[in-house]
Amino acid sequence: MTLREVTKLAQQGEGLHIEFKKKVSNPEKIVREVIALANTDGGYLMIGVDDDKTVSGHRYIDEEVYVLDKAIKDLIRPMVQYEQWIIPINEKKGVAVYHFEKSPKRPHYLYEEGRKKSFVRADDRTIQASREVWQILRRQKKPKDIIFNYGEKETKLMQALGDKSSITLKEYSKIAKLPRFIASKTLIRLVLANVLEVVPQEKEDVYMLKNLP
Repeated sequence: MTLREVTKLAQQGEGLHIEFKKKVSNPEKIVREVIALANTDGGYLMIGVDDDKTVSGHRYIDEEVYVLDKAIKDLIRPMVQYEQWIIPINEKKGVAVYHFEKSPKRPHYLYEEGRKKSFVRADDRTIQASREVWQILRRQKKPKDIIFNYGEKETKLMQALGDKSSITLKEYSKIAKLPRFIASKTLIRLVLANVLEVVPQEKEDVYMLKNLP
């Protein structure tokens, strides 16, 4: 990757597939971005790029890369595969670019506060994956035909989605008068069956009918 290509990539701005960091000041937090990119749709993590999209570089880019590489190796499970480029800007500064594919080993996670935590991208943000999103990521690794009976609880869900474009787990549980764990299983199953799509959110995920081609 050339400096011109890095600059062009940076000009796209942060989003679902791109994250900027000026420096690796807190590698424990940056690995969350790595996990989110690998769990969602892949993308680029750029070190030495300012929030205003300026590729200003970092004076000690090799040291920054060493610290981040070690954090990725030590903190993320299962291990994440990636490409990496270190591009000089001038004699003193450089920029690093990491590229992550949508991982076949997802969901990746880290241990934090005594439990596993996983992360996904939501537009230009990284958020913690809910239990439902975790299960969807895990089961999507081995896609198979999902067979289910279209019963009363599914009918109530479709009626609710006919009245509005999206629904949360809490709303569905209340409307269908279902225990939360049964409502959760139903939504997960319908996402895996390509009937619904889930949109991760910081507070509560939303589910909507999937637009098939």
